[in-house]
Amino acid sequence: MLITSLQLRDFRNYEAADVEFGRGLTAILGENGQGKSNLIEAIGWLSGIGSFRGAPDDALTRVGADAAVIRATVESDDGREQLIEAELPRVGRNRLQVNRQRLQRNSDLREVLRVTVFSPDDLSLVKGGPALRRRWIDDALVGRHPRHDPLRTDLERVLRQRNALLRSAGGRLDADAEFTLDVWDSKLAVIGGSLRQSRLELLDEIGPRLAGAYDSVARRAADVGVNYVSSWSDDLASALVESRKIDVRRGVSTVGPHRDEIELSIGGIPARTHASQGEQRSLALALRLAVDSVVRDGGSNPVLLLDDVFSELDPGRAEALLGALPDAQRLLTSASGLPDGAVPDQVVRVAGGTILSET
Repeated sequence: MLITSLQLRDFRNYEAADVEFGRGLTAILGENGQGKSNLIEAIGWLSGIGSFRGAPDDALTRVGADAAVIRATVESDDGREQLIEAELPRVGRNRLQVNRQRLQRNSDLREVLRVTVFSPDDLSLVKGGPALRRRWIDDALVGRHPRHDPLRTDLERVLRQRNALLRSAGGRLDADAEFTLDVWDSKLAVIGGSLRQSRLELLDEIGPRLAGAYDSVARRAADVGVNYVSSWSDDLASALVESRKIDVRRGVSTVGPHRDEIELSIGGIPARTHASQGEQRSLALALRLAVDSVVRDGGSNPVLLLDDVFSELDPGRAEALLGALPDAQRLLTSASGLPDGAVPDQVVRVAGGTILSET
């Protein structure tokens, strides 16, 4: 899979930008705040993941403009050329097209373009709370196959409805509320059980790859573990019955896949609290590399987007990461130059929301 060209209009700090990309390593260089990350953020958006920096869509339109436009030509894994176009109005719904055919949902873009993103914020996967790791594994499921996306969407919808009912009950259920809660519990049991099983199966694939990826990046062998901790045992339907009194009293759903945890360890001790900063960074990179490996084995070939990750790494880890990257299109941004061993096929220089040169 390749991004061969990218066009931006009124996206972030770009009034207009047109870039062509090669097949190998492209280095996007410039000072901080000039628009390097904006280029690959736009590519990430076209893959259906939204802004990998967590920005809402209305923040992506250039100040003073009514809408942002992103357009890219993609060469699919089977060699087909596809045109992806997105218009992000400041007010109203986004408009998406692939080969001039309208798409209804942002998530439909995942069928056309897939990316693996590395960013300094990945450290939060190790140091942050369980919600970040749940999102990581669910994003990995969708990356492996987009059919998992409706499962996540359905879970969010059911939890939203169930929690609204619990809050409105005010600590006490009447007969009608009991009946409605039974309905939502039945839906949650099916969806939640399916999602947990899918997560467990994917973690079984990721585990051995995670250990190997960590060894490559850290440049030393370590006992790296990933363990799924569920908020219920055996049957979710029974767990929901057992937790009903607590849920009604608290006004929130206390069991389900939205309460599960993925524990990471190095040498048998929790990585979140006991690993060094260097170990945590190596583990965060390994998490991305492991998922990328699983997705590639599933028949896809994601584009790699590396947003200023080398500035956070010591020279040894930077060199190791470069060596661990798969042979694919790689687009990396840097404000501090390139690590030793990086020989880009193309250099794009950026300043003030303008492409200065392509070499």
